[in-house]
Amino acid sequence: LRTNMRVEKCFFCSSPLYPGHGMHFVRNDSKIFRFCRSKCHRAFQKKRNPRKAKWTKAFRKAAGKELTVDPSLEFEKRRNEPVKYSKELWKNTVMAMKRIEQIKNRRQTHFIANRLKKGKELRKAADIKE
Repeated sequence: LRTNMRVEKCFFCSSPLYPGHGMHFVRNDSKIFRFCRSKCHRAFQKKRNPRKAKWTKAFRKAAGKELTVDPSLEFEKRRNEPVKYSKELWKNTVMAMKRIEQIKNRRQTHFIANRLKKGKELRKAADIKE
């Protein structure tokens, strides 16, 4: 009997957290914090802000280095509604996931190219002045 394993997200750096990896911290109010490595756990214990640590996903999004507002990012949200299993639905879901990943990658590369275009133009202008 195989059970479906869920890939969680690290509370601090938002990296994927696979089953059997990382560590959990359970607060007195039963809130569970999952960490991918001791670096994230230590930073959390020291009450560091993930938006100020340059290596976290939160910093990259807050600094405008990564795509933040995009409809394809909505698909990553957790849904807790149970759905009756059907082979056709499963096949369509897997195909849709692959397609969404392609779309997301294309949009991210386009976003990065646009972000870097400004610096390229500034360097070109500086070279012309010299």
